Amino acid sequence: MHVAASSFWYAICLLRGTVALIFMAHAAVRLVNGSVPRFADFLESRGFPHGTTWVLAISICEIVGGLLLASGVGVKWVCALLSCIVVTGIVLIHAQQGWFVGEHGTGGMEFSILLCAALLVIGCTDPTHWPHSRSVLAWSRGRTLVRGAKPPA
Repeated sequence: MHVAASSFWYAICLLRGTVALIFMAHAAVRLVNGSVPRFADFLESRGFPHGTTWVLAISICEIVGGLLLASGVGVKWVCALLSCIVVTGIVLIHAQQGWFVGEHGTGGMEFSILLCAALLVIGCTDPTHWPHSRSVLAWSRGRTLVRGAKPPA
């Protein structure tokens, strides 16, 4: 069995879509459940002026960034922006809670580290920004997933 480069791109698209959904859901729940004031108060207690403005800006970045990420537009820039949000969350919130998120801890940074790694992979594998992307994509079109099978169009 020959594995084509196209299966790699399918995997990256799946990862990109999943990460996009995570960010959009995170922001949507914050807005719908009314936790904006609580998060704004937390940010203000950490020295951020106008906490509500920050929370709304973060939420907009997560929703719009998620939509752009899912659609494949501006991928490397969206990944950089969302990574900044995640790293800030690690520094302000999650690092104090330890490593584990669930079973062995509460609110730790393991999930945030995973999100950062996923964003790094997605941003680095955005084919529109590779200097040799045309040759890689052309090569992948000629490969097959299974001997004798045609690659997807």
